Amino acid sequence: MKLGVNVDHVATLREARGTVYPDPVVGALLAEYAGCNSIVMHLREDRRHIKERDIIFTKKALEIPFNLEMSVNKSIVDFALKLLPDYATLVPEKRQELTTEGGVDLKENYLKVSRAVGRLKSKGIKVSLFIDPLKRQIDLAKRIGVDSIELNTGGFSESKTERGKKNLYLKIKQAAKYAKDKGFFVAAGHGLDYVNVKDIVKIRAIEELNIGHSIISRSVFLGLVTAVEEMITLIKS
Repeated sequence: MKLGVNVDHVATLREARGTVYPDPVVGALLAEYAGCNSIVMHLREDRRHIKERDIIFTKKALEIPFNLEMSVNKSIVDFALKLLPDYATLVPEKRQELTTEGGVDLKENYLKVSRAVGRLKSKGIKVSLFIDPLKRQIDLAKRIGVDSIELNTGGFSESKTERGKKNLYLKIKQAAKYAKDKGFFVAAGHGLDYVNVKDIVKIRAIEELNIGHSIISRSVFLGLVTAVEEMITLIKS
């Protein structure tokens, strides 16, 4: 199983005081040094943490793949077409949310997503969709023609009851197998930490996990290299 490290919250720390540090570019390089398989950054429309500068310098510095999380906003898509990331993961976005609150609803946004996917793929960018673990969303992703999907584990991660967690885990497991059978490369992420990730890694159809907040939080006490190494050990055990 591969690990993509999202370094957005290095920039969140920077923006809290309006300083030039800590630099998410350095964070990305440390995560790469620790052995992760890709780096993830989300360029939000309000630029609340990651800025264009962070993305441009990170992509130039990395020797591992760079995954740009993004909405289908035209200006963001235009930026991606100039940047040419290795991967683009389309996610929904609301200005008021603290973090992404769910997967892209492909039924409601089919045309917008299809147009964005077409533009990105025309430049050779591999495209993934962050979707909820539902068969109807996977079927629509297949129709759109993306290269991979990322299943939203947020509901599972945030569940307050064992019964709820078990039901949501089963839903993720079934969706992952269904997507794998459809020919997708299957990733997963959102809200995963050093405890709940132990269950998700048991789902063999999932080939990659994208994790950010818990790793950056742990790095405050242990350092980023150690935090990434610990997560790699967990997902490969």
